[in-house]
Amino acid sequence: MKPRIAIPEPCSYDAEYSARSLPPYVRAVEAAGGEPVVIPLGLPPEEMAKRITKCSAVLLPGSKADIDPQKFGKERHPKTARADPLRDAADELLLQDAYNLRKPIFGICYGLQSLNVWRTGSLVQDIESESTHSVRGGVMAHEVEIEPRTLLAREIKAGSAGIRVNSSHHQAADLVGDGLRVSARCPEDGTIEALEGTLPGHYVLAVQWHPERTFESDEPSRQLFRSFVDAARKG
Repeated sequence: MKPRIAIPEPCSYDAEYSARSLPPYVRAVEAAGGEPVVIPLGLPPEEMAKRITKCSAVLLPGSKADIDPQKFGKERHPKTARADPLRDAADELLLQDAYNLRKPIFGICYGLQSLNVWRTGSLVQDIESESTHSVRGGVMAHEVEIEPRTLLAREIKAGSAGIRVNSSHHQAADLVGDGLRVSARCPEDGTIEALEGTLPGHYVLAVQWHPERTFESDEPSRQLFRSFVDAARKG
């Protein structure tokens, strides 16, 4: 039986964005052997909880929104985008369920940021205001250096040279949340590019780039989804 993977809709206030950005996540999960279960935002908590309990893993996708900086005790930056309380509520339910039952978690872009803030971490609200990091790059915008002996290094079998990734974000993790550790950075400026959990036996991995966009052409991207779905299958 294929493992069911819960994926919240990316954004509650921009239907066109969600309709455009969601299908690549769905296709990548299907190609990796999973069954995507899209969680509509704005469902009553009881109904959302019912759908979540039938899933064996959680994928937190990107979003057009930014997380409300009040959640990590900061003033709003002028370039911080509108928050999405419905997406935040869905992510919090999914994360609480996944941590309670040790379900695998895979966060992508906003999903990494959501995970980090939920774990009491903080964010850089606008990278370009603080560094020269490439935030709107093409297919392979810059390199990331992967820490050895990490889940990320093991899953994509990365060598010491790291890998090249796309880049489509203006925020990043700053203070790392409880029970998380950095597993990759951009060597040019130190921007955090991946986080993972520190609890043995619980698969928690999040990347700042978008492997769903390069799934068909890039082996590390495919391997990220395969390893996540395999972890969901193993329970």
